[in-house]
Amino acid sequence: MEPTRESPLFGGAFSAILPAGAIDVSDLRPVPDNQEVFCHPVTNQSLIVELLELQAHVRGEAAARYHFEDVGGVQGARAVQVESVQPLSLENLALRGCCQEAWVLSGKQQIAKENQQVAKEVTLHQALLRLPQYQTDLLLTFNQLHPDNRSSLGPENLSPPPWCLGDFEQLATSLTLHDPNIFGPQ
Repeated sequence: MEPTRESPLFGGAFSAILPAGAIDVSDLRPVPDNQEVFCHPVTNQSLIVELLELQAHVRGEAAARYHFEDVGGVQGARAVQVESVQPLSLENLALRGCCQEAWVLSGKQQIAKENQQVAKEVTLHQALLRLPQYQTDLLLTFNQLHPDNRSSLGPENLSPPPWCLGDFEQLATSLTLHDPNIFGPQ
């Protein structure tokens, strides 16, 4: 099995440890410049790292909820439900020197993919890392289809196995800034 690896993101301006088997979606289709998107080779799981404009009008838990609802709106979610929002300890982050606050949110959204009428339940886990000195909200998202929506393959038949919250936490805590010039002139 392929081990986890530290991978360059955004042209090397950042790096993070990605889970085993992560496929860079930009090798398959166009991805916006402000995103890095990775998918699992077998499951419908994905990991997204986004550089977003700082939403200074919302703070704390409300900022995490704002971004969750914004993602739901962009994806045309038919229902959005926040299950939990918790602060993320800055001490555990590689970005602790420039991250002013961090939040982890878990929730569910009902989303219909393009050309499909039936909405499927997707569990989203998000980490919001706020970098006000760069006018940036860093949003990490882990998408998981509800267990009823997975393929008929059992986890024991998948190689690599499905990603877990520990893989997402490792991505969030290992995210490292190497080149602040990615944010433009400061």
